[in-house]
Amino acid sequence: MITLTATAAQEIRRLQATQTPSTPSPPLPLRLQVKPGGCASFYYDLSFSSTQDGDQRYESQGIEICVDPESDRHLQDLRLDYSEDLMGGGFRFHNPNAANTCGCGHSFSPSS
Repeated sequence: MITLTATAAQEIRRLQATQTPSTPSPPLPLRLQVKPGGCASFYYDLSFSSTQDGDQRYESQGIEICVDPESDRHLQDLRLDYSEDLMGGGFRFHNPNAANTCGCGHSFSPSS
């Protein structure tokens, strides 16, 4: 399960509105992926795209989330938050499957 906080959902809706064409249609789901690289072993990648065969689908705060099978194993019980500070706003990933995270908060090493 992947959980969005209310502030993360609000920011995702704002971003979806900028991606959605002017014709009334449902917004594209949030795609959450884990990719190799970053300061640690993996980094988080957020985008909007259609679901694909094999995707795990979640729903939180009324937002549809799709995750590919390889990323899903690293994202179980992830909580995604959004906050703003003096340096600007950003998503915060609270991942119980991360053994270590880097200072940027967008890269992690998985627990064994």
